[in-house]
Amino acid sequence: MTSSQTGRYLVLLEDDSTIIGTREVTRLTGINCANTADAAGAAPGELFSAAGGIVLHQLGIALIDADEEQFANLQRAAGETGPIAGIEAERKVFAIGQPAPPPEGEFTWGLQAVRADAATATGAGVRVAVLDTGLDEQHPDFAGRDIVTGAFVEGQSAHDGHGHGTHVIGTACGPRTSQAGPGYGIAHEASIYAGKVLGDDGSGSDSGILSGIEWAISNSCSIVSMSLGSATEPGAPYSEAFERVARRALERGTLIIAAAGNESQRSAGVIAPVGHPANCPSVMAVGAVDAQMQIADFSCGTVDNVGQVDLAAPGVDVHSSWPGAERYRKLDGTSMATPHVSGVAALHAQQSPDRARALWTRLTQSARRLPLPATDVGAGLVQAP
Repeated sequence: MTSSQTGRYLVLLEDDSTIIGTREVTRLTGINCANTADAAGAAPGELFSAAGGIVLHQLGIALIDADEEQFANLQRAAGETGPIAGIEAERKVFAIGQPAPPPEGEFTWGLQAVRADAATATGAGVRVAVLDTGLDEQHPDFAGRDIVTGAFVEGQSAHDGHGHGTHVIGTACGPRTSQAGPGYGIAHEASIYAGKVLGDDGSGSDSGILSGIEWAISNSCSIVSMSLGSATEPGAPYSEAFERVARRALERGTLIIAAAGNESQRSAGVIAPVGHPANCPSVMAVGAVDAQMQIADFSCGTVDNVGQVDLAAPGVDVHSSWPGAERYRKLDGTSMATPHVSGVAALHAQQSPDRARALWTRLTQSARRLPLPATDVGAGLVQAP
């Protein structure tokens, strides 16, 4: 087991085969799996305490704690015709972003760059799920907002004890006029679904993310924003489990948007590949640019035929909300770029409430083309309607 793995496994079940697939997992391994259909909103760890595995029924994914023999049985079954489509190791994932100095101006440069400062759309009526470290619900800029929280980290509430989640939620759905400093939020009237899938240390696992995605789909969220991930190696395959989940989400009307990753050092000639799970073809991957419209030094890029950057957004010196007395902070990262795209997606969804695939097309077709390689910025800089 590598340090990026948890020691557990994701078992991908074939489409519409959740019940049969769960029985097959039990037959092959002897593991009785709890089902989220019977325990909506429970954290994976809580379900694990009563069973050897869990099934995320809306996604068709089982998470199990298997030994070598059980793993071998499932791996053989995945290579045959049947309800088990595949099995892969569960990964650890982390919040993506690094701190920097505080703000000034009427609107953040990011809002101006994506034209959100002049947009008439507000995101009203659109549900945006942000899966991260939670939210500081006591922050004065979120008073009176429509907020639903969910906790998917064992033993922790949805309160943000880290800061990263409050920051990215602020960019996606915070106010355009704040109590102090510039307006920084894009979809400022959207309904906020704050799902805590990363702990107060900023880390989590695939199971927490998948539980959050299922929760978002169950709550009819149009957009799932994920400023998180784990590094990948060039040429390494994307997760078939996450790809299948992302396709199923699109079919149910939910667009998943994720950070491309911060592992590049372009100034040293190093461009790292798009990270997990943004490297899945059905997940919209977001790279970061600075205020000069140059690709950020840390932003991952398209380096092979596995993962590609789909859009770019502001990701350097991004001012947004922060928990506690500090209230606001600037951060760098593709984590900060991702909620710009998610907020803009909510504005488009309000104006044209089409299906998720149409929303994807609208975002890429309306992007501002940049004089930079598409391998770094995809279709270009995301633009509000």
